[in-house]
Order: sequence, then C-alpha cells, then structure tokens
Amino acid sequence: MSRSPSSASHNALWGGRFAEATDAFVAEFTASVSFDRRLWRHDIQGSLAHSEMLCRVGVLSAEERDAIHAGLKRIAQRIEAGQFDWRIDREDVHMNIEAELTEDIGAAGKKLHTGRSRNDQVATDIRLYLRDAVDGLRGQLRQLMTALVDLAEREADTVMPGFTHLQHAQPISFGHHLLAWFEMLKRDEARFADCRRRINVLPLGSAALAGTSYPIDRSITAALLGFEAVSENSLDAVSDRDFAIEFLHCAALTMMHLSRWCEELILWNSSQFAYIDLPDRFCTGSSIMPQKKNPDVPELVRGKTGRVYGHLMSLLTLMKGQPLAYNKDNQEDKEPLFDTLDTLAGSLRAFADLIPALKPRREIMREAALRGFTTATDLADYLVKKGLPFRDAHEVVGKAVALALSRNISLEALPLADLQALSTLVAEDVYDALSLENSIAARDHWGGTAPTQVRAAAARARAWLASPT
Repeated sequence: MSRSPSSASHNALWGGRFAEATDAFVAEFTASVSFDRRLWRHDIQGSLAHSEMLCRVGVLSAEERDAIHAGLKRIAQRIEAGQFDWRIDREDVHMNIEAELTEDIGAAGKKLHTGRSRNDQVATDIRLYLRDAVDGLRGQLRQLMTALVDLAEREADTVMPGFTHLQHAQPISFGHHLLAWFEMLKRDEARFADCRRRINVLPLGSAALAGTSYPIDRSITAALLGFEAVSENSLDAVSDRDFAIEFLHCAALTMMHLSRWCEELILWNSSQFAYIDLPDRFCTGSSIMPQKKNPDVPELVRGKTGRVYGHLMSLLTLMKGQPLAYNKDNQEDKEPLFDTLDTLAGSLRAFADLIPALKPRREIMREAALRGFTTATDLADYLVKKGLPFRDAHEVVGKAVALALSRNISLEALPLADLQALSTLVAEDVYDALSLENSIAARDHWGGTAPTQVRAAAARARAWLASPT
C-alpha cells in the first residue's frame, strides 16, 4: 500500500514535538472519530463540569469559563442539527470538539484542557455514557417485566406441560412459566444496578497517569457530574476498563436469558408443538415455500447473543496484556461497547413488543400435558399418602404408564379395575389425583405452580416493579 504524508499540517493540539506530518494512512488508521463521536454529549458534559471546576479553584476566570460554556453549547446545537464537520485529521471526538471550540472563542478554548488529559477525559466520557446506557436498559427491562406479569396473570389457569430434558415432566401453569422468565430479568436488572455503582466513579483529574500540579478540586467535578465517588489512584483510573467488561458481562447474561426464551418460542411456534401463535408482524415468509411463517425475530435475537459473547471476549482479550497505564489498545474498547448496547437495547425492544402480542393455544397445551403422562408423579404421591413406600409407588406408576402406552391412552383414561390390579390401595378418588387442574392446584406453596400462587407471585412482582429503582 502506498503511503503519503498527510496534507494537513502537524496536529495543532499535540504536534509541536514532531518534525513531519502524520502519514495519511496512519492518520486514518488511528483515528476513532468515526465511532467515538457517539460520545459527544458526554464529552461536552464533562468539559462543562471541568471548566466550572477550574473557574472555582481560580485556574480560569469567570469570563473564560463563560466563553467556554457558551462555545460548547453552540457546538452541541450544531451537532444536534447535523451541521458539525467531524474531521479525521483531528483524530477523535475530544479533539474535534476542542479544536472547534478554539476556533470559535479563541485563547480561552485552549485553556479548557488545563489539568486533564485525553486519557482521563475518555475514561470519564465512557463512564458517563455507560451510566446513561445502564439507566436506559434498566427501564427497558422493567417495561418487558411488566408485560410478562400482565401475561402471566392472564394465563395463571392455563395448563401446559413442564419439561426436563425437553421431555414432558409435570403439568404447570403457563403463567408460572412466564414468571420464571421474569425472575431471570429481575436478576439481570439487579446486576445492571450493581454494575452502575462501579461505573459511577470519577476518573477526571487523573490527567495522563500521575495527576496534575494544578490546584484542582475533584469533588466539585464529581458533584457537578453526579458521580458518587472519585477514583483513588490515577494510574488505575486512566487504564481501568473493568467497568466496561462488567457491563458486557451483564449484557451477555441478559442476552443468554433472551436466547433461552427464543429457543422456547421457536419450538412452541413450530407445528410439532403449536403451543403459541406469533403475530405475523414478528415473522417472515419464504421466497419459495408459500406456507412458511418463520419466527425471524426470536431466531435473530438468539443469533445476536453470540455477537455479544464475542464482544465480552474481545474486551477481556484487549485488557489481558496491558501494562499500566493507558495504551492505544484501549481505543478498541468502544465499538464492542456500542454494538453491545445497540444489540441488547434492540432485543429488549423486540421482546417488549412481542410478549403482549403472544397468543397461547390453550387447548393444544392442555392436550400436550395429558398426552405426556405428566400426572404420573401425582399418582405416585397418591399411593404414598395411602401408605405405600415411594419406591414401590414409583414402580406401580411405571407399570401404569406402560399399560397406558400400550393402549395409546392417557393415565386418567385407564379403567379403575386396571389401576386396582396394580395396587389394592387405589380407590375411586384416584381420578382426582390424575386431574391436570388438581395437579397444579396442589402445588400451593410459595414458588409453586398453583394458580393462586402464580397470582400472588405476580402481585409481588408488581410491587417490586413499583418500588424505587
């Protein structure tokens, strides 16, 4: 590849030490403005606070501070309006904004960077950005959780087969199954809330790596930006990306949960199960097979989960060999972060729209529960309550299932005489134990699948959702 010197002069913000202009390819290769300009709001937010702090400690005059604030606000308006010229030769979001500010207000703009470095500046920007992102994701999680509770309450009495090993196990309430999804998201929301605490630490004031000789007051900056704590060590503060990796870990876990749901929705929507009907707007057809209705949204979310896993591994690998303090490697932290946020936010939005529109096929679910001998455990419990040891009861029920299989009928369809031939403890009340509705109603304890417990759990979930975040 041929290379030529950059047509631009030395970078005015840092080029004093250099004898030649940056190679044009190198300038483009090392620039990050194409993706980190997403941080512009938070960069300006940090600069407003930094300049205010510098004024309060006497490093900037009030006139200089006011000029900086007015200039930054004008730049924000231009960016909002799409009238800002993002330049690769200015490398990144920070230098683009600072250079424009200097062109706008003159010498005061050159004083903005006093007492800070791009190293602590970018660390601050990312923390501000992720803090907002976490708040947004927690709101999306709660929106989806509300939709789950609504649907679970409506379907508390709907019977479906519960599974282990993807084999029919015991009958459960469909609402109970939906609230299992709720519990996954509740843990996810708590992880993001905890992650936010470690994000919300101010690195600004660490400068390049050693702090600054200017009489800064970092507590002022922290208060202005809403940070709960100030970083304790300047070396760690500029090079730490633990908080970003932790965010990706939380996102990966949430995507894993969504992917598990997707797998179930895809199975349930298939002709082999037919438990649910996905609305047409969440599906697509085939270019060659007119009858097809493909569950593309769940399939795509399931696929995007691997993408987020990859971003987590990318950042772990990025950091594993870095010595203290900041290294250019860390420029590679942003694209995985941004893409993870976009992917998770989009997936949560899709589910928040899909769940309220989900249509269960109740009769098919109930028939599947009957067909799978899901009340076999109830029959064993019935015999145990009559005095038969559980292992003996287990054997009797196994024989009853084999008999029903040989006749291609359900357990409750077996004649009383046949059941009594297997155990003299069986009486006419055995059919109460074999009822699907009685089976789920019997699990009437905290965390159980009884409809009364599903409604109670939904009420607790609503109370939790209504509590302060």
